[in-house]
Amino acid sequence: MAPRRSLFRRTAVSAAIATAATVLAACSSSGSSSPSSEHTGHSREAMSTATPSSTASAAQGGHNAQDVSFAQGMIPHHRQAVAMAELAASRAKSQQVKDLADKIEQAQDPEIDTMSEWLRTWGAKVPDAGMEGMEGMEGMDHSGSPMPGMMSDDEMDKLKGSSGDAFDKAFLQMMIDHHEGAIAMAKAERAKGAYGPATTMAKSIVTSQSSEITGMDKMLGE
Repeated sequence: MAPRRSLFRRTAVSAAIATAATVLAACSSSGSSSPSSEHTGHSREAMSTATPSSTASAAQGGHNAQDVSFAQGMIPHHRQAVAMAELAASRAKSQQVKDLADKIEQAQDPEIDTMSEWLRTWGAKVPDAGMEGMEGMEGMDHSGSPMPGMMSDDEMDKLKGSSGDAFDKAFLQMMIDHHEGAIAMAKAERAKGAYGPATTMAKSIVTSQSSEITGMDKMLGE
């Protein structure tokens, strides 16, 4: 009887060891997969978190110093054109001149708003409203360089003081010079700018204002 009991005990012990080994193996397998899954989860979460940040950085970039210079210079340039156009309603004699002035105002006011928003987005200075917005320098841009086509205070006063045929002629001559200056600035933006919407606006300025110059030349009989 004793040998049988001993054999039974050894068999039971062996079975217990086998069972324990199976359980440990299962636990080990379960434990090793969990960290892997958890690690994968964290990696995906990190990628997910990084994506919006990368997208935001790309959205904030894409512009260069030329784009900033273009916007900061063109805003006061446009503002002066709009100020000239606003005079036409009460001073111009020709309906063609009045219609042109209204067209200029309708086109350039929204562009001023758009360029101002670009500068705010880029963290750059938006020129102050009015002639004093040109850093207190008549006919100068934000860096102190001459802005092509800008009228002096004396020229603006002369335009304000005229009416009828005299106003029409002065307005057309001054606006042609003003447009030619804007076209030069826009061409520089197209050549050196990096921000797509800015170079697109520059292209539109070149096209539209070149066409308006042709129309103004005809009005002057040239």
